[in-house]
Amino acid sequence: MDLMEKLTILSDAAKYDAACTSSGVANVPSAGGIGSTAACGICHSFAADGRCISLLKVLMTNVCIYDCKYCVNRVSHDTRRAAFTPEELSELTIQFYRRNYIEGLFLSSGVIKNPDYTCEQLIKTLTLLRTGYHFHGYIHVKAIPGADPVLLNQLGMLADRMSINIELPSQKSLSTLAPDKSKHSILKPMSFIQQKITESSHDIVRYKHAPRFAPAGQSTQMIVGATPETDYQILHLSESLYKKYSLKRVFFSAYMPVSDNPLLPSADTKPPLLREHRLYQADWLLRFYGFEARELLDEQNPNFNPLVDPKCNWALNHLELFPVDVNKAPLEMLLRVPGIGVASAKRIVTVRRTGSLDFKGLKKIGVVLKRAQYFITCSGKLPDGLKITSDGMIRSLMPEGYAAGFVGGIGEQLSLLPDSSRVFREDVHKCLTGQI
Repeated sequence: MDLMEKLTILSDAAKYDAACTSSGVANVPSAGGIGSTAACGICHSFAADGRCISLLKVLMTNVCIYDCKYCVNRVSHDTRRAAFTPEELSELTIQFYRRNYIEGLFLSSGVIKNPDYTCEQLIKTLTLLRTGYHFHGYIHVKAIPGADPVLLNQLGMLADRMSINIELPSQKSLSTLAPDKSKHSILKPMSFIQQKITESSHDIVRYKHAPRFAPAGQSTQMIVGATPETDYQILHLSESLYKKYSLKRVFFSAYMPVSDNPLLPSADTKPPLLREHRLYQADWLLRFYGFEARELLDEQNPNFNPLVDPKCNWALNHLELFPVDVNKAPLEMLLRVPGIGVASAKRIVTVRRTGSLDFKGLKKIGVVLKRAQYFITCSGKLPDGLKITSDGMIRSLMPEGYAAGFVGGIGEQLSLLPDSSRVFREDVHKCLTGQI
C-alpha cells in the first residue's frame, strides 16, 4: 500500500475527532527551526491577521484491538486497515507544511498491540518532527488511556496540547458500548496530565528555560446521541471536568451512525447536530459568562429548548430579574442579557464611566438590540416604539429560520419548523462571536 492510499484511509478515519479549536499557545522557532504557533485560530479557523489556519488531522493507524460499538475503527468492523510508520508520518507532515497546506498536526491512533506500544509509536513520530526536522508548529496529540505514565510524560513534552476522549457520559454507557474501557482508565491519565501541566507552569516561573508539558493544556470529547444521557447529565459532567481537571475545552460530537447495532440508534437516524450546537453554546456560557450548569438545566427540564439558545431560554425563565439598566448593572448581570457578549459587556462598563449610554451608543458598541431591547433600559428608558408582547419577544429571540415557522407560541406548530438537524447561520454567528 503506497503512502497516498494510507493517507486517504487514515485521514478519513480521523474525521470523527473534533479538533477545531484555538491553539492556546504561541511559539517561535529557534535558529534553524521551522514552523510557529499563534495563540489564535487553528483547523479551519482564522488567525487574528486573517489567515486561514489548518491542521493535518490523521490517525497513526486505524488498526485497533478494542471493540467500541460506536467506533468505525473497532476490531469487529470490516474496513480497510492501514498504518503509518513514524518516518512516513513525520515526512508527510513536513512536506505538507512546506507546501503551505497545513500549519500543524492533529494526531490520534487506534490501539495497536497495546496502549504502551501505540504510545511509543506516537512518541517516535513527534520526536522525529521536533528534533529531526526541528518543527516548532502546533501539535495536538490524543493520549492513549492505559499507557504508562512515563510514556505519557514523554508525549506531553513533545506536544502543544493533549487530549483523552471520555467518549460517553457515564460508566454504564461505557460498559455497554465500550467494554474494553472504563471511567477510571480515562480519568486516571487525565488527572496525570493535569498534574504535569501544573508542575510545568510552576517550573516556568522559577526557571525561564524549563521544558514545558503540553503548554496549550488538555481537552476531551463526548459523543452526543449514542446513549440516552440527557443534556443535563452531559453539561454537569462537562462542568465537573473543567473544575477538577482544568480542561481547556470539552468537545461534543453528534453521533454519526456507523453500523446497525441494537444498542445504538438506527442507521437512518439523523445526527443530532442542533443538540450538539446547543451544548456548545451552553459550554460557552459556562466558560465565559459565569453561568453554572444547574442554572441552565435541571431534572425537571433535562434537555435544551430547540427553539432558542440556552442564554435566551434562561432569560425567558427569569423575567423577574429584567429589565436591567445598562448604566448601573454590574458586569455579571450584563453578561446574562441576551444580545450582550463578553466584549460588548466590558465596553459598556468602560464607556459608562465617562457618560450615560443610550440605545444608539449600545448599537455602536456591538450589542445585538434585536434581542437585548426586551431586557434592558438606558437610564430607566425603553427603546422608542417598542411594544413588549410574549409573542414578539420570542420571535425576536428565535433564529430567522425558526421564527418564520413560529405560530402562536412555543410548543405549537412544531411540524412547520425547519429540520432540527439544521444549524442556522444566525445561531452559528452568535456562538462564534460570543454575542449570545
